[in-house]
Amino acid sequence: MITKGLARPLAIAIVLLTTSITQAQTKPASSAPAKALHALFDAEWEYTMRENPTYASALGDKRYNDRWEDVSLANIDKQHQHTLDVQKRLAAIDRSKLSKTDQINYDMFKRDVDNALDDYRFKTYLLPLNQRDGIQSLDGFTRNLTFTTTKDYEDWIARLNAFPTVMDQTMALMREGIAQKVMHPKVIMQRVPAQIDKQIVSPEQSGFYKPFTEMASSVPAADQQRLQAAAKDAVANKVIPAYKKFKEFFVNEYLPASYDQVGAWQRPDGDKAYAFYVHEYTTTDLTPDQIHELGLKEVARIKAEMEQIKEKTGFKGSMPEFFNFLRTDPQFFYKTPEELLTSYRARSKRIDPMLVKLFKTLPRLPYGVEPIPDIEAPDTTTAYYNQGSADGTRAGTYFVNLYKPETRPKWEMMALSLHESVPGHHLQISRGMELGEIPKFRRYGYLSAFGEGWGLYAESLGDEMGLYTDPYDKFGQLTYDMWRAVRLVVDTGMHAKKWTRQQAIDYFMQNAAKTEQDVVNEIDRYIAWPGQALSYKMGQLKIRQMRTKATQELGPKFDVREFHDVVLGQGAVPLDVLDKVVNDWIAEKKSSVVSHQSPKK
Repeated sequence: MITKGLARPLAIAIVLLTTSITQAQTKPASSAPAKALHALFDAEWEYTMRENPTYASALGDKRYNDRWEDVSLANIDKQHQHTLDVQKRLAAIDRSKLSKTDQINYDMFKRDVDNALDDYRFKTYLLPLNQRDGIQSLDGFTRNLTFTTTKDYEDWIARLNAFPTVMDQTMALMREGIAQKVMHPKVIMQRVPAQIDKQIVSPEQSGFYKPFTEMASSVPAADQQRLQAAAKDAVANKVIPAYKKFKEFFVNEYLPASYDQVGAWQRPDGDKAYAFYVHEYTTTDLTPDQIHELGLKEVARIKAEMEQIKEKTGFKGSMPEFFNFLRTDPQFFYKTPEELLTSYRARSKRIDPMLVKLFKTLPRLPYGVEPIPDIEAPDTTTAYYNQGSADGTRAGTYFVNLYKPETRPKWEMMALSLHESVPGHHLQISRGMELGEIPKFRRYGYLSAFGEGWGLYAESLGDEMGLYTDPYDKFGQLTYDMWRAVRLVVDTGMHAKKWTRQQAIDYFMQNAAKTEQDVVNEIDRYIAWPGQALSYKMGQLKIRQMRTKATQELGPKFDVREFHDVVLGQGAVPLDVLDKVVNDWIAEKKSSVVSHQSPKK
């Protein structure tokens, strides 16, 4: 899973454009339509940076480091009008006169613009936070920043002093959400007050002040004292009072108004909104009902494989009994967070040298393994990945959850590491960022169906890299595959078929060995983020389908290292585009084989 970071809660109206319309020309455009297209991309890149200063900061662009997004309702409407204008400007460009590459760029850009307009239509911007992400944990944004100069610290102080404004704007969005009945269910939002409480501390203990506790040696001592005093004052008089005000609003106004049941179907046009989210996150035209049925079939298929691995372990009981054994036996758990972190790091280093077996091209950017911050850990999932900066000054980070190590089984750690670090998210995203020959929106953009599909596919590569020698680790990989298959059932179940939260938890527990702590957090994540959980399995199935087709059609000419180069060589693309890319490669390889075999005249 990729962290959404700050852009989603603070720039809802244009979040879809934030990571997509980031074009800067890499090669001169020859025709007039191509020039117009690339000019539009360039203009939108600058617009995106201005309107999304925190996203710009995360990419390493420091021009707007002293400000937050303007998430006032008036500015969100203004941004929507801008997007409508972009749609018109794009439609005026003659697609038929573009090169094949630019036609793909055009189509992907258009898809994102259209999605942004639908996102506005369904008023997603009225949901600026949930139990996993939002202004209540905004202090964590400092992880995306570098502090090396006096100005870096001054910019952060400016943001601290501006914090009450963005807090008031956020509360205004949420009040409008109450009026429009666009809210999250109460069961997940009940987690938020405790998160707010963690922000109401002394200035020195605040995460917002953390950059000033150990300041860069390049900052003069006199500046350090001045900056520390200014930061303490801003946290004490701007940030903490804003959180106190937010806590009162949240507990007294927002939480009582939240939905008692779960599911997007409760919102105005909820069924249509969920259908849009399904399309957005899977990049397919499948309906929720079709995905639900596909999920049931995948659950049955994986269950049969799990039975075979259970027999290899020598366990004599039933599958539910085996699940209970895996969830409770002390041999499968570390006793301390420190032991758990050490083991995650060791597993990651075990993976690294195996990559050359399956990949011709590896990214230059390194990654680290770090604990999920304590403020987030109780309410978030087992792990996530935070991508490095575009300028290469910040490495990628694989964040692991050390909260309650007695609920973090050893048998899931290898599959999880393959997904979140390498050859999963870090390899795929960093390699995409280093593709200088493609536009920036394809280098830095993120499509969940591709990225999460690749992450799930990467878990299965542990077999080929010789990493699942322990049958329990292999069962862990199947458990993770089952976990994503279950998502197809429970996500559509809750948001389209009106399942209760408990129905979803029960179905999950019956079909996967993950611990109850993880299952509950997972189900609550799906409640907060309709449709996103579908992307993993849908993307994995497409990549696996294309690999099977290539293997069958190319026979001994099939090279898995070359196949992976083809899949990753275009950056993140919709699944229909991936299908075309791989099919073109297969045809080219077959044509090459035929030409080499033709008799000489």
